[in-house]
Amino acid sequence: QVQLVESGGGLVQAGGSLRLSCTASGLTFSSYAMGWFRQAPGKEREFVAAINRSGGSTYYGDSMKGRFTISRVNAKKTVYLQMNSLKPEDTAVYYCSADSGPTTIASRIDYWGKGTLVTVSS
Repeated sequence: QVQLVESGGGLVQAGGSLRLSCTASGLTFSSYAMGWFRQAPGKEREFVAAINRSGGSTYYGDSMKGRFTISRVNAKKTVYLQMNSLKPEDTAVYYCSADSGPTTIASRIDYWGKGTLVTVSS
């Protein structure tokens, strides 16, 4: 059974930083591209970032470029999302994802975590 477990969410002031982690089990981690999506109340799930199997290529949503960094440690079966210069509009539930290839499209994702809430206060 595949499990993706996120951690690291919480409450932070605008301009602050958080690092999210997602640890995988039940799959061959190095065979999957990993990603992060987010969903704010009343909105559709939005692509945040993705990283290929080796970690050599990364992809970001437009509003995250320059502020967020995705990385992975295959030996730890963990993917990270470092979020800097956070804004109130970054408030959302952040979901970890695993797929056969990097994708920005939520409907194509093979596996999802349950999410972790990030709240950015103004």
